[in-house]
Amino acid sequence: MDIDLHKLHTLLSKQRDRIERAVEGTGYLARTVVGVGTFLLDNEGNVALLSAKQLATFEKFLKPLLERCSR
Repeated sequence: MDIDLHKLHTLLSKQRDRIERAVEGTGYLARTVVGVGTFLLDNEGNVALLSAKQLATFEKFLKPLLERCSR
C-alpha cells in the first residue's frame, strides 16, 4: 500500500482535530493514532514495519482519514 506522505503529514500537523473526532468514544487515544502516523512518516510510509496493533490502528483510523482526504 502506498501512503501519500504529504497527506499524512498534513493530517498529523494541521488536522489533528479530525483524528480526535475519529477516536472519540472508541477507547483509543488520539496520541496513539498520531504515534502510528509519526512512525510511518519516519519510515517513509512502510506499513510492513508496523506491529499487529499498530497496523490495526492504522487500518481503523488513519487509512480511512487519508482516503477521505483524497476525495
